[in-house]
Formats: sequence, C-alpha cells, structure tokens
Amino acid sequence: MSEPAVETPVLDRYECRACGYVYEPEKGDDTHDIPSGTLFAELPITWRCPVCSAKKTAFANIGPAGTASGFKENLGYGLGVNKLTPTQKNILIFGALALGFLFFISLYGLQ
Repeated sequence: MSEPAVETPVLDRYECRACGYVYEPEKGDDTHDIPSGTLFAELPITWRCPVCSAKKTAFANIGPAGTASGFKENLGYGLGVNKLTPTQKNILIFGALALGFLFFISLYGLQ
C-alpha cells in the first residue's frame, strides 16, 4: 500500500523592500531568536526587520533559494537561458568572458 502524499511547505524567502535584507526560513533570525525552519507566515506580527526595523508588511516574496528568477510564464523564452538559476547564469556569463579573453590572448601567438 502506498503512503499518502505529505505536503512540505515551500521555504520561500522574503526580501525587505526598505533595505534589501532577505529572510531565509532555512536560517531563521538569530537577532530575534527565531529558529531555523520557521516560515515567514509563522513569524509573530510584532517581528521587525533585523537591519532597518521595518514591519512584516514591508517584505516581498522572492521565492525559494536556488530557483530561476523571474515570472514563471516567462521561463520558456530566451533559448532556455531563463530557466537557469542565478548561479548558473553567473557561470555562463563569466565563463564566456574568460573564454573570450583566452581567445584574445591567443592571438598574440600568431606570427
């Protein structure tokens, strides 16, 4: 017999629109003694941003860590590049720059 599916809450990160602080549920908040694994919705209403003391309403959902950035309906465009995570995009960009630099330097070897 199969086990019933258990829904795991998505650990969405929330960014303070005032100062840019990102609340990550995996880390919690040591400043206010919030343990790791606490969802943003479970934070007390009196919780404030540890950097600028902004209220909870000043935070915007930026999604879980390690996912592709942008709107879900736009991820199919851009030759598949839109589906890359920010880390993968950085590797692609800086790898291409390094490769281009190597090709440029190799031109000095021609006589």
